[in-house]
Amino acid sequence: MNLPNQLTTSRFVLTAVFLWAVFWRGPINDTLALAFFCLASLTDLLDGKIARERGLITSFGTLMDPLADKILTCSAFIALVERHVISPPPGVFTLGAYTARPQVAAWMVVIIVARELAITGLRLLAASRQVVLAAERFGKHKTISQMCAIIALLVMDAYSEWFPWLKGLFEPWTPAFALAALWLTVLLTLTSGWLYLWRNRNMFLKDL
Repeated sequence: MNLPNQLTTSRFVLTAVFLWAVFWRGPINDTLALAFFCLASLTDLLDGKIARERGLITSFGTLMDPLADKILTCSAFIALVERHVISPPPGVFTLGAYTARPQVAAWMVVIIVARELAITGLRLLAASRQVVLAAERFGKHKTISQMCAIIALLVMDAYSEWFPWLKGLFEPWTPAFALAALWLTVLLTLTSGWLYLWRNRNMFLKDL
């Protein structure tokens, strides 16, 4: 197994370790969850970059790289829904339906997971016909926005474990960034999913 495929495979392992850190209630568990997720996200950047630069693109990597991304991001969003309370606690500043500390709404995760299941099903259908459907650039932008949103939400959970001066660097701007990233993620998820299904519609409409 070449290096890019090893990095892709490691993302599955890091996803499991990340989930352990999310639900383990320890003194620095949120910081560990943030670190493991960032490390897993870094493997996503490196595996594709190395594969392209060294000419190591394989069918395994083309199929499993986006699948590893989906498992990582969907697992994180689902875990964050369970961790976060949708309604704000007393004393938290609210503006309309939004709080100063944005939460992951379940309906957002439903959209994200439904899109990923639909695209994965399309890829499996294509694979059964000896066709490999690679990820598109729009989908990559969607993945980056998802990872940025998750990291921002994890930072908000983690900075209570940090030194006050370090917390002060992130606390003023992270909630607004996380809220913007969440809505951007939903928009890109819907748009990229529709475009991918439309461009490959002959794959599932040809037998009608």
